Amino acid sequence: MKKHQRPNILFICTDQQRGDSLQCTGAHWAVTPNIDRLASQGALFRHCYVQNPVCSPSRASLFTGKYVASHGLYANGVPLPAHQRLFTRTLADTGYDCGMIGKQHLSPCDSWQTEPRKDDGYRIFEWAHGPNHRALENEYHRWLRTAQPDIYAEIFPDRGANENTEYGNRAKAGTPIDRVPKEAHYSHWVAERAIDFIAHPRRDNEPFCLVANFFDPHHPFGAPQEFRDLIDADAIPEPNTFAEELDNKPAPHRDYSEKSYSGTAPGFQEYSADEIREIRAQYWAMIALVDHEVGRILDALQQSGEADNTLVVFTSDHGEMLGNHQQLLKGPQLYDDLTRVPLIVRWPDVIEAGCHIDALVQWVDLPATLLEATGCAKGRGVQGESLLSLMEGKHKGWRQWAISEYRYSGFATDPLIMTTMLRYQHWKLIVWHGNPATGGVRDGELYNLAEDPGELNNLYHHPEFTDKRRFMKGKLLDVLAETEDHTEPQSRPW
Repeated sequence: MKKHQRPNILFICTDQQRGDSLQCTGAHWAVTPNIDRLASQGALFRHCYVQNPVCSPSRASLFTGKYVASHGLYANGVPLPAHQRLFTRTLADTGYDCGMIGKQHLSPCDSWQTEPRKDDGYRIFEWAHGPNHRALENEYHRWLRTAQPDIYAEIFPDRGANENTEYGNRAKAGTPIDRVPKEAHYSHWVAERAIDFIAHPRRDNEPFCLVANFFDPHHPFGAPQEFRDLIDADAIPEPNTFAEELDNKPAPHRDYSEKSYSGTAPGFQEYSADEIREIRAQYWAMIALVDHEVGRILDALQQSGEADNTLVVFTSDHGEMLGNHQQLLKGPQLYDDLTRVPLIVRWPDVIEAGCHIDALVQWVDLPATLLEATGCAKGRGVQGESLLSLMEGKHKGWRQWAISEYRYSGFATDPLIMTTMLRYQHWKLIVWHGNPATGGVRDGELYNLAEDPGELNNLYHHPEFTDKRRFMKGKLLDVLAETEDHTEPQSRPW
């Protein structure tokens, strides 16, 4: 690595964005010039997996660098244990000016109250769980009341409980707050506050770390009309499925096709083909809006004179089914639709521009990467590995696997659902756990991604793949042992 002063960190995170949703990752219909340009200036990771397909457990893995079983936040609505250390706390302790804008979701948020702060190290904490969340401390709503009072009054005329977070979950299409003009949108607010943070005066040589969290392209699926107008719905492929697909998948897949979110949100089967087509178009309209605002943030960084000494990360906390496999939203399904996300890293003069990396990497690797880049010790308990050597083309023997675990992480079902995914080389195993872990029936999925990248043909029960299924189960046992938390040092022999 080239010797460098301690870099600033600009960490841009979206919510529910698929790994294949950008032009630079294969979506030729996407309108993503700014994010694509960022990828051309840095490293693009083609196979980045999150540790859980649901918001809070995934974000906890990001901020702690730990697998789900080690950090303890196994489901939405479960607070991150107080003793878990966030990488932003480490940066703040070593002289970084840290800020967070937007969604955090390391604690329960389904109430009128703000998310409780952790020992996070942020000087600026401008929290807004989402555009429909009516907490008094929602900073986006505070901004909207001042910047666009007429729009705020029209959309939120009262404080009815039906306009809290679940309002968006129940909607079949975008809600009014999703379709406001660009200048009033949540994504615009994130960019405005990020630009102000970047321009904030600092002491000489004081680096910054900004975490800018967009809510889009999270459902409900709606965007300002000017961005919907950019998307050619005819250019977007039909959902990846076939009529009888669910016949060879574990039974809960059919339940999630009929109703999303464990029965709490409309399901794929409740939509017409035209409605699904429009959902997919709106999804990319939301991404186009995010791209526009990311471009504004990157322009502000350039104008500040700090771009050459700023490590920029663009990524997302999990994906979206988007009608593929006859399902919408997210849950215990561990397809690449949910577990593979975009990852772009730019660091001028350190990371070669335009490099593409095919290694299997994980969200737990990001804290280790940022801590090494900033000269900080990795920290006790961080289980991921730094990606810097991969980006420099120097790392030999990188792991050939990735793991993702769902532990009734979303809305609860009866019986509870627990699933575990192992990606090993070009094979994927998904175990649907039975007794004693759950009251469900043990089942599984097995895919050869080299021949079936869309994960349509489940080989789990095919007799000719019995040996491969057993091999992958054995490999999963080994990986589960590897991902246990063994970071506490042994101080004496016994």
